Amino acid sequence: MAIDTVTDVFEEHRPVLMGVAYRMLGRVADAEDVVQDAWLRWSGADRSGVREPRGYLVRTTTRLAIDRLRQVQSRNEAYVGPWLPEPYVTDFGDTVPDAAERTVLADSVSLAFLVVLESLSPLERAVFVLREAFGYPYADIAAMLDRGEPAVRQLAGRARKHVDERRPRYEVDPAERRDLTERFLAAAVEGDLEGLMAILAPDVRLVGDSGGLAQAPLRVIESADKVGRFLRGVAQKGVPDVAFRFLELNGGPALLVLSGDKPDSVVQLDVVDGRIQCVYIVRNPAKLASLAAE
Repeated sequence: MAIDTVTDVFEEHRPVLMGVAYRMLGRVADAEDVVQDAWLRWSGADRSGVREPRGYLVRTTTRLAIDRLRQVQSRNEAYVGPWLPEPYVTDFGDTVPDAAERTVLADSVSLAFLVVLESLSPLERAVFVLREAFGYPYADIAAMLDRGEPAVRQLAGRARKHVDERRPRYEVDPAERRDLTERFLAAAVEGDLEGLMAILAPDVRLVGDSGGLAQAPLRVIESADKVGRFLRGVAQKGVPDVAFRFLELNGGPALLVLSGDKPDSVVQLDVVDGRIQCVYIVRNPAKLASLAAE
């Protein structure tokens, strides 16, 4: 196999490998490292017996991601304040023409969904991601993980039960979510408490992730009154040389807040029945670095 063919094959499957690694890790930089490690193994491997490159590459990436996940889980135990996944630019474009498939892929990278996956063991998470997000048969997953098929089915059942008990249960039209994001921005910037109260659910939650490296709540804020007053306080303080940009992040519309052309924070909303159910704010500079060029 010529070197250009080796590279071409890997690049063909890179989006899938990145998708697996990010869903496993919830961190763009860690996912990119895992995919790079997979490339090194692919380029240096004896490929004469590889009949299905995609399966080989997904298996390699999954195993590397499991090892990396075990390392970062211990690192998260010392994390300051709430932890959220790193914002991930998602633009499926024409690569996923089927609307139902787009919905599944978008849901499987949402912030709320990835937070739930954090509570799974590395093996449970791998089985769940490969089965639910990418549709791999149990037999294939068993071969990838060197486990028997009955054990994989047990892991999948346990993971699915755990996720179903905790995952948000709603489907929101993207246009409605974008509209609410725009209304939220207008009210938040103006410190319009009345306007915020009109779109916040009574039991709304605000989750801020700073890792102790920027100003953000160190605990989850709950209730429309407390969240609204917090946001009004933020508006009163202001952000120097502020600008705003809408992006598609983690499968849905999000707001990138810039200060002097540098990412200051990302705001994304969960919407239920026309009201904002959760406000996610990511301010950890390390998690915003990949958005600098967006």
